[in-house]
Amino acid sequence: MQEKLNIAVFVDYDNIEIGVKSTLRREFDVSLALDALKERGDIIAKFAYANWSRQEGATRQMAENAVQMVQRIPSPRGDKNGADINLALDALEMAFTHNHVNAFAIVSGDSDFIPLVNKLKEFGKTVFVVGGKAFTSTILQQNCNEFISYESFLDEPGRPERQSSRRGDKEQQPRQQRSRPAPLDLAQAMPLVERALLVLERREVQPQLGLLKSTMLQLDSSFSEKAYGAGSFSEFVEKLKKSDFVDVSGGEGRYNIRRKASASVPARIVRKPDEALLLLRDVLETHRQDIENGCPADDLAGWVQADKADFDSTSYGFQEFIEFLNYAQDKLLVRIEPDEEKGVLVYLGAEFYPPAPEEPEPEAAAQPDQEHAQEEEEEDEGPQPIVEGQPSVFDPNPAPVMAKPARKPSRRKPSQGGQKQKRATARQPRQPRQRKAPHIGPMQ
Repeated sequence: MQEKLNIAVFVDYDNIEIGVKSTLRREFDVSLALDALKERGDIIAKFAYANWSRQEGATRQMAENAVQMVQRIPSPRGDKNGADINLALDALEMAFTHNHVNAFAIVSGDSDFIPLVNKLKEFGKTVFVVGGKAFTSTILQQNCNEFISYESFLDEPGRPERQSSRRGDKEQQPRQQRSRPAPLDLAQAMPLVERALLVLERREVQPQLGLLKSTMLQLDSSFSEKAYGAGSFSEFVEKLKKSDFVDVSGGEGRYNIRRKASASVPARIVRKPDEALLLLRDVLETHRQDIENGCPADDLAGWVQADKADFDSTSYGFQEFIEFLNYAQDKLLVRIEPDEEKGVLVYLGAEFYPPAPEEPEPEAAAQPDQEHAQEEEEEDEGPQPIVEGQPSVFDPNPAPVMAKPARKPSRRKPSQGGQKQKRATARQPRQPRQRKAPHIGPMQ
């Protein structure tokens, strides 16, 4: 039996709200994310981080869904990472203190949460990430246990689209909204499906529906059957069967999936995402001046289409062109910034701004003077004096030197006769010393 998941949800509201609004032209609805997470386990805690004094329209939907609103007080310098730090600290504290919480959901597209996701996985927690494919870092999508795209919530049958205002409960003017993107070709999923089936065959495990999907998510956490136009994974497998990609046996939810022989699988060209980067790089070079100060993503898409009329982002595994730009941003080819009014603005990435050549250090000009001063110091240096009682290279442990007692000055005064005698002696000239003649005795 699979372990029951007790999920704690942490919402970076500022990030997810502007991401959904700029890329999908919709208002963020927290209930859509919570409904998707309820299908995966029990939600036992819900927190949302924002400066709620500026999000009056969102407070009602948070209260309706019993989401605890954590006030983020902005710093005087407008530090936007304040909510990220608070969210990460609270999530780690819950991981330490609440052992029954075995799953975490991060509702955000910010790549700054990658260390948090890795640390929670290190503690044995299951980590879900809820965000948009168009603005969530692909690195974050691929390093969680499962990525749940906000695009998959759109235009579902029986679910009315909510229109809320950021300030108050007044109805907003309808704006151009993006519906769910066109589904991808099933051939795009076949490399992942075949790899997962091969893994199960090596384990000698019967490839059933649930086991096949969990294996696919282990290999690629960003996989979603809804990206291929399927409402459920069983429907996705049925589509694979109708397309003659796999052999399916059994029924009533107990399907067994087998790989088909390579000869029977229709040959379809599956292009790699990196191949599209070559074309994008050429277009960026051509329109470099137009993109230097930022341009709308739709304008860039038009330039790419004009340069190569048969370009289709879906053939490279991207449902929309904005998803392709999000992938190119992680490759440092472009930089995208969401804007509430203009949508997504595209700038040239770090690849077009190589680092400047290293300038000579200021100390290099003064190097001759430093060498001259160093030579003078070396010339002035002489042998180090040996101080009594201090260690030296000759005797690292010298014996302590006993200090000699100082002599006290004599208080006795010299006599007058002695002084006169010294003076007389000093005045008399010194007489030369006479040598005695040698004694010569008789010869024997």
